[in-house]
Parts: sequence; C-alpha cells; structure tokens
Amino acid sequence: MQIFLPAKTYDTIFDIPLQELYTFGIRGVIFDLDNTLTEWNNPKLSRETVSWMAKARKYGFQMCFVSNNSDIRVREVAENVKVPFVARAGKPRRRSFRRAMELMRTKPETTAVVGDQIFTDILGGNRLGLFTIMVTPISRKEFIGTRLVRVIEKLILKCSKTRLF
Repeated sequence: MQIFLPAKTYDTIFDIPLQELYTFGIRGVIFDLDNTLTEWNNPKLSRETVSWMAKARKYGFQMCFVSNNSDIRVREVAENVKVPFVARAGKPRRRSFRRAMELMRTKPETTAVVGDQIFTDILGGNRLGLFTIMVTPISRKEFIGTRLVRVIEKLILKCSKTRLF
C-alpha cells in the first residue's frame, strides 16, 4: 500500500513550501502537466503558475515536465517556460522519470515528483524512491479513463495517512 502513498499532499503547487523542500535536500522537481500545472489539454500555464516556477528557479530547483501526453502538446507548454520535458512518458514506468533526472542532473534522493494522480505520478516516483507530492486536480475536466481511476484513488487516500517530512 505504501507504494501508492505520496510523501506529502497539498491543495495546489502554490502550497508547496519551497524553502522546506530545498532544506530537505531536493534539487530537482518533476512535474506532471495536466491537472497539476494547467487544466487538461490547456496549452497555457497561468500567470501565477509561471511566476511560481520562476520563484522555484530562484531557490535553485531544476525542473522537468513528464507527461503521458503527446510530444506536440508537452513541447508547446515546455518551450514557453524553458523547461525540459519527457512526453509520451508511459507513467508509471521508471524510464521517463530516469530520463527527467538525467535532464536535470539529479539523483533519486534529490528529486521530487509533483502530480495529481496516484497510479501515474505517485506510483512512478515511489518506484524509484523519489519524494512524491500529490496535489488536488486543478479541474474536474479530464480524460474519461482518469475519471474512473479517481474512484480508486479516493479510496486509497481515505484509508491511509500520508507520511511527513
């Protein structure tokens, strides 16, 4: 059951305490896109999200997007904020997370994953021993398959307690 549990949960990325994360030793952050940083299939990041990412850069964090979405979709978002990316990631497969760490030049013990789904982002990060952070989905609009999986996710989160720093 632990493999499905995030180390921390927050309502949004804006609630993530960057100073604490940095002090904890995290130097790279892998981000999911859809419903983590932007609405599903929205190619634009909000002004607030772009500003928060700039703040994270000032702390010294490397960042990378890892998405199961197409190359065209992920590239469109990534190029606007100059963040490397891994598209068609096949999450929760470990390969895409390893590739993101290569791009950021980080190791598992210095890398966090931020996402809105247990069975892709959290499971994938936990399989490599990354620090996993789950955020509440930005929007209820999402892929039909994801909506079905949300029922199981809610049960897992309800029956568990998240670990602390």
